[in-house]
Amino acid sequence: MTEGLSLGPLVLRWNGLLLALGIAFGILLFAVEVHRRRQDPEIVYHLFLPLFVWGLIGARLWHVFTPPLSSVQLGLTTAHYLSNPLDMMAFWVGGFGFPGALLAGMAVLFAFSRRYEFSFRELADMLAPGLALAQVIGRLGNYFNQELYGLPTSLPWAIFIQPPNRLIGYEAVEFYHPLFAYEMILSLVNLGILLWLSRRVSASLRPGELFLAYLAFYSAVRFLLEFLRLDVALVGGWNVNQVFFGVLLIVAIGIFLWRRWRIQEL
Repeated sequence: MTEGLSLGPLVLRWNGLLLALGIAFGILLFAVEVHRRRQDPEIVYHLFLPLFVWGLIGARLWHVFTPPLSSVQLGLTTAHYLSNPLDMMAFWVGGFGFPGALLAGMAVLFAFSRRYEFSFRELADMLAPGLALAQVIGRLGNYFNQELYGLPTSLPWAIFIQPPNRLIGYEAVEFYHPLFAYEMILSLVNLGILLWLSRRVSASLRPGELFLAYLAFYSAVRFLLEFLRLDVALVGGWNVNQVFFGVLLIVAIGIFLWRRWRIQEL
């Protein structure tokens, strides 16, 4: 398996290429949603760079403070990053964590909505399908990096992991659950649901509820898939990603039910 696309002495790694492609198509779908809702297209230009930069920073910080087992086994612990801040900024060392990107992106949307007096809920609704699409494409990069695989399995669709990419203690185990593929397929389902909701039942949705649907579906997927994940991020003995998405699932459903209850009370 080649590492990436060779352009003379420069090698563009597949993981980075697919991540960039996912972001590009996600922003394109965001622009489509902005146009479809007859909003100012300048929104896309104002938000693209802040979302990209702060999303990257947030994802990196999540990895730094909650490194997965594979990074810990290589000595890339939080203490290491704090003692070697240059490694913290070296994005090719270690990895990224989507929860950090999600939190940072929501903060950017909120700040933008306050500054330009635009609805945060409507912004989030327009961005939700693009997020799901970016995840569909971006997760494919995990295949080329031989990462985000699950527990050992003998199922017909098990993926072979090269020895250098196996966790310590699993050197003799060859086949694993393709966890990245499960998430990619389910993110595609999420995208389909979001597009259907936004086009077929939009009249029944209040601002912000499409984004809540995205959060609830994706959080449920991540919470359940973490049971199969081998390369977990542990904080105080807890799988911090599973806890995060479990809480986010409860919050998303809770907000939706609370808003619907308020409608009935009025």
